[in-house]
Amino acid sequence: MDPPEACCSPPSVEFLVAVARDLLQATFEDLNQEQLKRFRHKLRDATLDGRNIPWGRLDGLDAMDLAAQLTHFYGPEPALDVTRKTLKRADMLDVAARLKEQQLQRLGPSSSTLRSISEYKKKYRDHVLQQHAKVKERNARSVKINKRFTKLLIAREGAALPDEALGCTKELEPEPQRARRSDTHTFNRLFGRDEEGQRPLTVVLQGPAGIGKTMAAKKILYDWAAGKLYHGQVDFAFFLPCRELLERPGACSLADLVLDQCPQRKAPLKPMLARPERLLFILDGADDLPPLAPHAAPCTDPFQAADAARVLGGLLGKTLLPAARLLVTARTTAPGRLLDRLCSPQCAEVCGFSDKDKKKYFHKFFWDERLAERAYRFVKENETLFALCFVPFVCWIVCTVLRQQLELGQDLSRTSKTTTSVYLLFIISVLSSAPAADAPRMRAELRKLCRLAREGTLGHRAQFAEKDLERLELRGSKVQTLFLSKKELPGVLQTDVTYQFMDQSFQEFFSALSYLLEEERDLRALLQGESHLTLTTRFLFGLLNPDRVSDMQRHFGVAVPERVKQDVLLWMQEQGQGRRRAAPEKTAGTDAAEDAEEPEEEECEPNYPLELLYCLYETQEDAFVRQALRCLPELELERVRLSRMDLVILSYCVRCCPPGQALRLVSCGLAPAQKKKKSLMKRLHSSLGGSSSQASKRKPQPSPLRPLFEAMTDEHCGLNSLTVQQPSLQEAPQYIISILRQSVALSTLDLGDCQLPGPVVTSLCAALQHPGCRLQTLSLTSVELSKESLKELQAVKTAKPGLVIIHPALDSHPKPSKGLSDAL
Repeated sequence: MDPPEACCSPPSVEFLVAVARDLLQATFEDLNQEQLKRFRHKLRDATLDGRNIPWGRLDGLDAMDLAAQLTHFYGPEPALDVTRKTLKRADMLDVAARLKEQQLQRLGPSSSTLRSISEYKKKYRDHVLQQHAKVKERNARSVKINKRFTKLLIAREGAALPDEALGCTKELEPEPQRARRSDTHTFNRLFGRDEEGQRPLTVVLQGPAGIGKTMAAKKILYDWAAGKLYHGQVDFAFFLPCRELLERPGACSLADLVLDQCPQRKAPLKPMLARPERLLFILDGADDLPPLAPHAAPCTDPFQAADAARVLGGLLGKTLLPAARLLVTARTTAPGRLLDRLCSPQCAEVCGFSDKDKKKYFHKFFWDERLAERAYRFVKENETLFALCFVPFVCWIVCTVLRQQLELGQDLSRTSKTTTSVYLLFIISVLSSAPAADAPRMRAELRKLCRLAREGTLGHRAQFAEKDLERLELRGSKVQTLFLSKKELPGVLQTDVTYQFMDQSFQEFFSALSYLLEEERDLRALLQGESHLTLTTRFLFGLLNPDRVSDMQRHFGVAVPERVKQDVLLWMQEQGQGRRRAAPEKTAGTDAAEDAEEPEEEECEPNYPLELLYCLYETQEDAFVRQALRCLPELELERVRLSRMDLVILSYCVRCCPPGQALRLVSCGLAPAQKKKKSLMKRLHSSLGGSSSQASKRKPQPSPLRPLFEAMTDEHCGLNSLTVQQPSLQEAPQYIISILRQSVALSTLDLGDCQLPGPVVTSLCAALQHPGCRLQTLSLTSVELSKESLKELQAVKTAKPGLVIIHPALDSHPKPSKGLSDAL
């Protein structure tokens, strides 16, 4: 339904009178004589402010005169309200409903309705502020959201892959978009107008597990209620936790979900939903929604009861309240299936903490400033651990473990440097606080808890009933109180009690741990599972590290047999042979038709190779990684925005490359950097003309690409072939040239369609003639070169006849080797 004209500007009294008369006359003309007589009879008792029309004025009036009398006596809008109520008392409910719908179409909500909504708005905002003032930490301690929330870096879509080519000089580089810290301005910009002046109705906040998407969504809801966000644009905002709602028993409507969030489940629901353009729905964890059934009818009525998946799917697909705003949070592991269901979404990526905000988080977590500074200094000196702390949940675990170690006077060096080791150390630290006599019982309970986690992960369940805990003899156990949070929901006859892990990533960690704690292990079910098992798989790899295996044997009394590693290596070999995890199914009809014409072939997710490298990094066992990479002779990353953590993982795996390894970087770029605000003093200094002198003194920041190319010069790196195509990695050519003098294994280099200015080609030629250069084949097939650059390369070919340089404008060259053809 289009928004009425009356909503945009206040109508005149003459306009209201004319429309009210038309609506009333049309309504009365639809009544037969008996119905009209009954209506007039009931109208005698219809009072408004103690007044009613005398019977003598109503007797014998036709439809037109009756409409004029009502409008004159009560006024236009009250006359419509009195008529609707009288029709209902005369048992003409369908006529009353039709009149209400026509009134909304012509006039919008009445002034009395708007007054009631306006009064309720303040009541609802106060309710939201009270309900969401505190958030529960993973250890069930409640903290004020304003005290604990630490700003996150958020990058809007468009800051992802700049189109600049390799080799551009610094003066020609455009200013890239950068990630912004999540202050009020950044949150407001999420629904800001784009370059064409259009406001998005759907915004997706993406990011990996534990990055802070849910906390950011709750802070947005809280700030809206406090009047800081979307002022004059959003009247009501609702927080819908998708995973929790999917496990809700029975059918429900969107109206039911809205009422659940209102005080005493009372609200002027119909007028609220009648203005969907003033509503904001926050769908947290929308990637948990199952795909729509092929022939399922979409949900279109907010009062229609259906299963939660259909109701939430109707919001996502804009078949339900299409004018409403949606803020959706989702993991980035497999966004394709979700994005296909959305209408013109604006995507933004939650990038976690900046280095500055990591320090702020430590000082917010530790109440003692001295302990906060000591813990922060320790983590800052551990480079890899400090990098991991960009994920807020990992930062919380690190702080929790360090606080316990500091309070007990333990050695801080126990804290490790991978996500798996941090999680495992946290669990060991928590369990170690129990008396030694309870250790056997705690180990048995831990195995059962891991089994519960695995059942839930494989079955897409995050909430567990009391009967689930009773079946595994976990109800009232020590591990239940340590790792599960209890939630009570009002039921029909009694309160429903459910349990869930302190964080979804913890459930996935315990799921991975279950495969190593139990004697019967079906690793194939995990490794060949769906994309929602990605984090569980990563944890499994991390638990295979020799130090982690030793920790599990010492603290959990379990021995992990060597054959588990062999099973994992066999699975890696299958990935190298092309039996990769299938991409999410496409739902669009055109895509399905195109797929039907193609031969049946499993398609790999775009970021799947990088995910495999993350798994290998978690092991931190060079020999195992080198053996696993032999199963993947060619690594190809395509259209990946490489974050600093991505580059840490890629650098480690490149350093472990076996001989003959090939690496292809196709259309890859760097994730947006943080946009730093200048302090007031710096801005004043710049305005007074001091910026140029400061610029000359400022030290250049090291490129995040540097560790990657330094890894290629490591003596253990066996990388044989490197391909860079359609690049947006600005500094790659300079680093590639520097490694040519030092790399002991690189023999084939393909620079695709990189742009190589004259000075870069000169440096390249000098590197090719360096005694340490072992390159045998250089492919520049699509590179545009000047005449001077061609002459320099021709001179190199003449000086080094064993070097094959492939370019159409150069002299005839030998046919490229089979190895190069395979690499290309």
